[in-house]
Amino acid sequence: MLWLAIKAEKIYNINTLIRYYEGKGVYMNPYDQFSPQYQEESDFKRFMRSRKQVPVNTFLIFLNLLVFAAVELTGSALDTMHMYRWGAGYAPAIIVGKEYYRLVTAMFLHFGIQHLGNNMLVLLFLGDCLERNIGKFKYLLIYFVGGVGANILSTCYEVIKKDGAVSAGASGAVFAVIGAMIYILLINKGHIESFTAKRLIFMAALSLYLGITSAGIDNMAHFGGLIFGFLLGILLYRRPKRKRT
Repeated sequence: MLWLAIKAEKIYNINTLIRYYEGKGVYMNPYDQFSPQYQEESDFKRFMRSRKQVPVNTFLIFLNLLVFAAVELTGSALDTMHMYRWGAGYAPAIIVGKEYYRLVTAMFLHFGIQHLGNNMLVLLFLGDCLERNIGKFKYLLIYFVGGVGANILSTCYEVIKKDGAVSAGASGAVFAVIGAMIYILLINKGHIESFTAKRLIFMAALSLYLGITSAGIDNMAHFGGLIFGFLLGILLYRRPKRKRT
């Protein structure tokens, strides 16, 4: 109600301000958050327009959804053998069979809608923020290198403990995004956009704890993604220099 009251009160002043600046030859962005055009725009249209700012993350989320739909149309994402045929991770197949492509394909496969939804929800918010602050190419690099690195570490761990579990999920890449975000937050005095370092570190620690205390979770991929993401953040991110006035 307070937002509606402010909106109703300020609309005339905003129109006056736009006309005032237009009369002086100064253009005001019609999609500025204080403009009436912005306020009249629906939440859905605003969301869709915001996707143009983060094309890489939008594509990655869409690709994950598309692959999940294809898996479900040809079988079931809860069927281990079906997931294996689609390219899920499996240490013997990767090491002995030299099917190295599984290190990548496994990143886009999910065991069920809940598994997919949890990863995509985190990626939607954190991935958007990371892409805006580090750039498209570097974000893509963090997602793929961090995700593949996490899967390599997970595969090596399975070989050491002689385990042959079939694994899949974007969790390694998502944790790489979290790791890079933690580094960026730390060198930006613990705050960037609406995120804080304390909250993100707490969220990461809680996610790791829940993974360790739960069965059937690829914890090594989580730890690996977090470490690779943090290191990639150090290598790729440069804090913007503030202009002196």
